[in-house]
Amino acid sequence: MPDFFIEDTPTAVLVRQVLGAIAQFEKATTVAKLRAARQRKREAVGKVEGRKSWAELSPELVATAKRLRRRSPKGHQRSLREVADELARWGFTNERGARFSASSIASMVSS
Repeated sequence: MPDFFIEDTPTAVLVRQVLGAIAQFEKATTVAKLRAARQRKREAVGKVEGRKSWAELSPELVATAKRLRRRSPKGHQRSLREVADELARWGFTNERGARFSASSIASMVSS
């Protein structure tokens, strides 16, 4: 690579500024394209970014958790930990293979 671009001559400064402006333009163009693509997908699908919820990953798990949490005709309702224990007995575990936490169950049944 020539040392021309790192010199302090007026021509080298001009070349660096022009190349910097081109790089800035390219970045702005890419950002605008990505923003437009995310917006189109958001309008079509509804969700674009972030990790998938349990409802998206395993609808059967969420339906089972909601059914287990539902209040019985006698007024009894399982606690979140009881629901997690029952799901673990049925083979539903989190991504690490452990029993779901109470807060995970709460977010599943609230959606």
